[in-house]
Amino acid sequence: MRMHYEPDDDDFEAARDVFVGRLERWAVQGQSSDAVDTFAVAAALDYRHGATVDGRLGLWEPRHVAAFLLDWAPRTLTVLPGEELPEAPEALRLLLRYLDATGLADPRGTALDTLLGAVDDTAAGYPQAMADRSRWGLARFWTTLAAEQGVDLGSPAALARFSERARRGEVPYDEDVLQAIAARHMAEGPPGALRAERQLPVVLPSPETLTAEARQVPLLGMLQGLAAWAGREGRPVTATGRLKTADARELAERLGTGDTPPAAVRSVDDLPRLSLVFELARAARLVRVVKGRAHAVGKAAGDLKDPLALWRRAFDAVFGMRQPLLGAKSGWHTESMLFDAYEDILPDVLNTLYSLPHPMPWPRLRDSVDHAYRVRFQLDGAAHRMWFDDAHRDLRVVLDLLEELGAVERTVGLADPVYRSLPLPAGAADPAPGRPAGSAVLPDGRPADPVPDTGEPSDGPVELIRLTALGTWAVRARLLDAGRDAPLVGELAHAPAAGLLGILAEHYDTDSARLELDRWIQSHDGPEHAFPLLLDAIRTMPYRTRGQAMLETLSAALPEGEGDRLTLALRRDPQLAPLAIGVLVNRGLLAPEDLTEAESLVMVAEGMLQFLEVTGPEGFGDAIRAQGADFREALDVALTAPHPDHDALRDLRDVAARLPRAPAARAGRRPGTTARRPTRGGKPGRGRRR
Repeated sequence: MRMHYEPDDDDFEAARDVFVGRLERWAVQGQSSDAVDTFAVAAALDYRHGATVDGRLGLWEPRHVAAFLLDWAPRTLTVLPGEELPEAPEALRLLLRYLDATGLADPRGTALDTLLGAVDDTAAGYPQAMADRSRWGLARFWTTLAAEQGVDLGSPAALARFSERARRGEVPYDEDVLQAIAARHMAEGPPGALRAERQLPVVLPSPETLTAEARQVPLLGMLQGLAAWAGREGRPVTATGRLKTADARELAERLGTGDTPPAAVRSVDDLPRLSLVFELARAARLVRVVKGRAHAVGKAAGDLKDPLALWRRAFDAVFGMRQPLLGAKSGWHTESMLFDAYEDILPDVLNTLYSLPHPMPWPRLRDSVDHAYRVRFQLDGAAHRMWFDDAHRDLRVVLDLLEELGAVERTVGLADPVYRSLPLPAGAADPAPGRPAGSAVLPDGRPADPVPDTGEPSDGPVELIRLTALGTWAVRARLLDAGRDAPLVGELAHAPAAGLLGILAEHYDTDSARLELDRWIQSHDGPEHAFPLLLDAIRTMPYRTRGQAMLETLSAALPEGEGDRLTLALRRDPQLAPLAIGVLVNRGLLAPEDLTEAESLVMVAEGMLQFLEVTGPEGFGDAIRAQGADFREALDVALTAPHPDHDALRDLRDVAARLPRAPAARAGRRPGTTARRPTRGGKPGRGRRR
């Protein structure tokens, strides 16, 4: 059982139904005296899978609770006339408790008690939200309207006649409500449209180190000096909110902006650096212009004394600097596509650079942005060459400011080979060669020779761009604010063992997992105390596929040789032996012919159990019908094998009892020693889901 699926992953529905069935059994065994609304539980999982940017089924926060009960449920759960409301609040409570009890909850989410309190607080508004037709989805709106007008929903012919009447305008309805529903539907797009790309884990220095680095950014000193100059009483500015020329001369010299010498200044336009600092201070809400005077903002006083907080203010302000950075500056300056798409393109650029193990060559970054323009504006590279050149120019203006702020670092060097072999999206390469040469600086600050701005990273020097530690820290904070997954090495140091291994298995690469595991072991008093906790977490994991992924991750994340020795030793463990053998076989450390007869029987059962867990009962039945006698023979062997997971075997027996005894034999794949997530032949249906 995975807790994260890509939007188009066909395995999700089968895994969801297996999960809901086990939750129901868990609840019946003593966790709830009431019947479980399994449909509402499935709807909660559908919400996290299809309507959130991260899709993490096991991570819940109060905002998710409110969004599910007050938005997703009213939009997707159809309640026909005379039916009772789905028990969504109680279903969500059960889901949250089950995640916590089984070790499936993401330890980076909100604590269980707080989440249950959020359900209690939100549940009061649930009936009203369900009754508010403007919150409904289009399918629920028309289905309910048809039922209210006596249409037989079980009759395709009756539904077709209703649809035709609606098209002819013969069905009365509230037009304002339908327009509100349609507008929201168009804005939100189909399920899964919000899903963002997953990010690799990052390593960040301590807050003290980040603070020290922020303190070294000269631009922060200028912002502090500008705020001090303005003061609470304020300084007069022009009618258009700009600095007066005399004040600008004095301020440029005081702040050391490096602008034109004061004697040569005839207007504030001769001081572009000072003007940029002033606009950045305004965007960061350090200074505001009120009634013809520029005042220091009192609420920013604390941040002005805290270098890291001030740096974050300045960084976030860059996202609101479209007009000061890219607006018309003279008669010949034209606004580029970046001006129109600034709020979308700038975050995408930084998110692209985020968590990369190697600096990105300018041609790769530039072409990936060009591809976004082509998709957004339907442009042709050759026909709109000037438009792209203007966009490249403005992108460099933004990168210049981010570099000065210490958020990005630009150097010259050889691109990592991965960038020469990684294909760009179709149509990303500009067919028009010969762009202007790129600019860069050497590590010591000296200007570098112009670097050819070719269409592909070459074997020669190229401009390389990467986020600094400060930039990575700030971009990660913005990703988290947007609800995205942005793993940080070290954040799981105090997580439960099951949560640690589950997150490492699904979201960490091997190197990052090794660092995270090492920190977790250190925080749990070393291997002697940590390893029993880790192995117990795998033993008690009720899902076979997840248990094997956890053991595989643990083995791979340990120092070289140590993981193999641990897994080999677990071959003799009464409970963990099937998982350990599966890991050893998958890694080529054990051949199937090396297994004893008893082990071979156990592994046939293990393969069947994992296969059932991935496909669900319906998909399992499809496999029987498709693969015939050989599959059934393997199933019979599995049912008599001495496998230690008696609960899983009971599920397998229940499914086997409902299967046909003599299916027609057909060629196909049989389940192996471990599940490989085979393709299911069908999908389970659910009555009311829309």
